Amino acid sequence: MTTPNEAPRQAQAILRGATPPSEEHRARLLNFLSKQYHKDFTLQFVQDDSLSGGFVLQAGSDTYDWSVEGRLRQLKEKLDRFPSAREDVVPLIREAVENWTPAVQPEEMGQVLTVGDEIATVSGLERAAYGEILTFSSGVQGMVQDLKRDSIGCILFGDGDAITEGSIVRRTGRTASVPVGDAFLGRVVDALGNPIDGKGDIPAEDYRPIEMPAPQIIDRQPVNRPLETGLLAIDSMFPIGRGQRELIIGDRQTGKTAIALDTMLNQKGKDVVCIYVAIGQKASSVAQLIHTLEAHGAMEYSIIVSASAGDSATLQYIAPYAGCALGEYFMYKGRDVLIVYDDLSKHAIAYRALSLLLERSPGREAYPGDVFYLHSRLLERSAHLSDERGGGSMTALPIVETQAGDVSAYIPTNIISITDGQIFLESSLFFSGQRPAVNVGLSVSRVGGDAQTKAMKKAAGALRLDLAQYREMEVFTQFSSDLDELTQKQLAYGQGLMRLLRQPQYRPLHQHEQVVLLVAALNHVMQDVPLSELDGFRARYLQHMEQSAGELCRRIDQTGQLSPEDSQAILEAAKAFLELDRSNWSGRSEG
Repeated sequence: MTTPNEAPRQAQAILRGATPPSEEHRARLLNFLSKQYHKDFTLQFVQDDSLSGGFVLQAGSDTYDWSVEGRLRQLKEKLDRFPSAREDVVPLIREAVENWTPAVQPEEMGQVLTVGDEIATVSGLERAAYGEILTFSSGVQGMVQDLKRDSIGCILFGDGDAITEGSIVRRTGRTASVPVGDAFLGRVVDALGNPIDGKGDIPAEDYRPIEMPAPQIIDRQPVNRPLETGLLAIDSMFPIGRGQRELIIGDRQTGKTAIALDTMLNQKGKDVVCIYVAIGQKASSVAQLIHTLEAHGAMEYSIIVSASAGDSATLQYIAPYAGCALGEYFMYKGRDVLIVYDDLSKHAIAYRALSLLLERSPGREAYPGDVFYLHSRLLERSAHLSDERGGGSMTALPIVETQAGDVSAYIPTNIISITDGQIFLESSLFFSGQRPAVNVGLSVSRVGGDAQTKAMKKAAGALRLDLAQYREMEVFTQFSSDLDELTQKQLAYGQGLMRLLRQPQYRPLHQHEQVVLLVAALNHVMQDVPLSELDGFRARYLQHMEQSAGELCRRIDQTGQLSPEDSQAILEAAKAFLELDRSNWSGRSEG
């Protein structure tokens, strides 16, 4: 504060150049600064022989780069805005160069205070915004992740070894974005959208920010169209709708990725774009998944976004948002998208590592307080858009790994509260041979029957109730010799249902296959089939139905309807086939 007898202090500007300015030039610069900032300045000249052409004027945190290098950088940034996929890009570039005039714009520059462990602390960028991209003098880019009173924390997208203390940092005014386009289908990219499959560059049709607000309520419509997984245990009891967020949760090595992979394979021929985001996975596991998709002809409608365990925590952190941006490109074009996040527990660990390096306060289990918001702002972007917005959808299947089945841990409870249901995979079921190892009691879909066809809803009937009753009675199986005949029959019926829900991997079922199996099973047609023969009986029965009732099967697939007459026809066909097939049984049975 100045006293009445004290003149206000003048701000100081620094002019760097190869030669000192003339008095006329100095006066023009001071006049420009006075008009720009509405206060008086003093001008200090610093000789810099590297600036052979032009000069650099620094006023506070603003820098006016009128050097040759600065003007060329302005031109490069202008040319970078042209999408490479456009056929008329050459005339556009020629026109842009002919009409280009360097702009006298302030460029905010800062200096690196510290750098290490994928984190850079920068001073001098007073107006930098959260999520903004910064460019370092070495060419490496970073993203603002922490705003403090006198410095900002930045996560690095590249090798930080070339960045040293005192390096120059520039604001770009842009948020992080990834290239998008139809050409990404069938490709494998990293978290920045760069191809890593050795098949050449990918022409981008546009760029989308990796962080976008979720669609508003008015832009959505109810989730009422099924997205079939092809897995009988899920489609019959925990149906997933297009636009839903269904969590797949369970311990390590219980088949979580297998469920997501089978769901992707089941979308063949259904005009659904599938995106698989690998977060912290082994590169060999991702390569095996890609090989499986290619072998089954599913890679042509799929995109793989990989931030493997060998990649930096920064890339693992932004990978799901990059995959979501790719999915939004197709969703807002009116298409249906399935996106798998595998897995968000590793994503949270990567974010925790970055947050602790940024010196944020640790909370429960050392996670920062905003880790809930981390996943909610990602999963809320999945939606079924209204017809006015194109009617597209994006269905999310986030995967979370638990420790010893503990669903009450911090990250699992967070994501359970965000999603519209969960498929809980149980280790004991998996190791007993029940695959997919879906726990019927803990799994739920909050969309429910709204995302089921009428045929599936009628066929599934009381399946979940029957299985729940079986699980209650299962504890008595060790005393089976003391149980009455009715209870033994109920136990055998429940065991048959559980065996029916076993399904080989990479063999998703069509809707009509699921319907004919459920109609026969829930009407106790298969109860006399020994457990050891049930798998073979099921395969032969489905083949028989394809041959003898092909028109009925096609009608179920096309209309999603199941009339009483159709149910009766399936039931009669099942009973007739049961009698014909008895000769194939070996007579062995399992307890």
